[in-house]
Amino acid sequence: MTNPSARTTYAALLRGINVGGNKKVPMAELRTVLEGLGHRDVKTYLQSGNAVFTAERADPGALARQLETAIEAHFGFRVACLVVDGPHLRAVAEACPFPAAELEGRQLHATFFSRQPDPERFAALDARAFLPEEFRVGDRVLYLYAPDGLGRSKLAEALARPAVVKGLDVTTRNWNTVAKLVELTRD
Repeated sequence: MTNPSARTTYAALLRGINVGGNKKVPMAELRTVLEGLGHRDVKTYLQSGNAVFTAERADPGALARQLETAIEAHFGFRVACLVVDGPHLRAVAEACPFPAAELEGRQLHATFFSRQPDPERFAALDARAFLPEEFRVGDRVLYLYAPDGLGRSKLAEALARPAVVKGLDVTTRNWNTVAKLVELTRD
């Protein structure tokens, strides 16, 4: 029997699914895929590729690769996945440099990175040129304040350029989603 204390809670963040009818991944099927990998307590949130599950403690990168392979086998297409554990999600929320409680969820975003980006990736950006939009880099996360929302953000556009994200797996969630995933991953 597996020792329950050897299990932890993770969030899987899938990138680019269910957008414009492309890469359709029904959440019920995603739950089935995760359960088929032996994960327990599987829940999904929204249709944009957020899942929470418990598993034996493992490297989040290895769990992400395992999930990517299983999704490709089940659905027939590749989906980039990031897996973060509950403590990291809570740390991301607690370290937010912006007043999250005072902002609308659409104004604040967290871009999760597969590994810590080098500071020089951001050196060419003239942050003052994008004000009042702002960003800060944390532990494997970038916080973005976009007062008019992500869809209108010139800074988000600049941060998505290959010079910034090349070689990294990245995915962005609005702050409402981050807060809900923190809640769902509490042990």
